[in-house]
Amino acid sequence: MAIDDKTRTELEAAAFRRLVEHLRSRTDVQNIELMNLAGFCRNCLSNWLKDAADAKGVALSKDESREVVYGMPYETWKQKYQGTATPEQIEAMKKVHPGH
Repeated sequence: MAIDDKTRTELEAAAFRRLVEHLRSRTDVQNIELMNLAGFCRNCLSNWLKDAADAKGVALSKDESREVVYGMPYETWKQKYQGTATPEQIEAMKKVHPGH
């Protein structure tokens, strides 16, 4: 199926917005769980958004990109929803993503 660039961009944007909304609604899922299972987390997504903004010359701070993904300031989200990682989760993270 051939899709023109404008339509492809619109579809990708819609999928991105749906993913962000899904992640916002799943506050029970911790970032470390996402990293260990999927290889990315909310912070990665916000970093990719910032990278895209930087590439286009759009001013977007790290805090602003995180707020787009989290739906609130990152520090607020951490206080409300972030739990403490278990030793098993941390060990798995070290194996899967040694540089993180």
